[in-house]
Amino acid sequence: MVITIGRQFGAGGRELGKELARILGYEYYDKELLTQAAVSAGLNPELFERADEKAPSFISGIFSFNHGMGSYSIYSGSTPISDENIYGAQADLIRHLADTRNCVIVGRTADYVLRNRPDVLSVFVHSPIEKRVERILKRQNEMGRKLTPAQAISMARKIDRLRANYYNFYTDHTWGEAATYHMSFDSSRMSIPAIAKVIATAIGS
Repeated sequence: MVITIGRQFGAGGRELGKELARILGYEYYDKELLTQAAVSAGLNPELFERADEKAPSFISGIFSFNHGMGSYSIYSGSTPISDENIYGAQADLIRHLADTRNCVIVGRTADYVLRNRPDVLSVFVHSPIEKRVERILKRQNEMGRKLTPAQAISMARKIDRLRANYYNFYTDHTWGEAATYHMSFDSSRMSIPAIAKVIATAIGS
């Protein structure tokens, strides 16, 4: 079983993913997908980090592109590595994870990559901007970073825009639209543990 989580920035998607992995005994994957894909392809992980949930800013070389499905080749050495090649390596890794273990995957269009599988439940988490700002400020403070509410709003809107552009570029679905996902939650109306329990019930755990 695989649970994929799409999320607005500051809505608690990562927290939900970790809570689900904890109560279900599943493995959890987020940004480490990038590093794992890079290592398996023999590439510098920094390439993946720069392309993390960002639509391509350039196209290098000739590539095959078919919306998260099919076979991709990763090039190294003197051959340019396009963002699509990087996305392809990540999509291949997501499919491998789904084939080999129960897991929770946050972001990275995992819901779309795995859309034809019956063992996948896709979830989207959203929240009003004022509630997300509260969460962002709390998290940044815990990390020793000071932000103003205005800066938190700007950060949330910018990252959501990047995520939407990335998702909409690589898929034929719409990021954040309810019909795109199996379940959608407003984390300002239900706590993260409560949402996790609903999802666990939905998959029969």
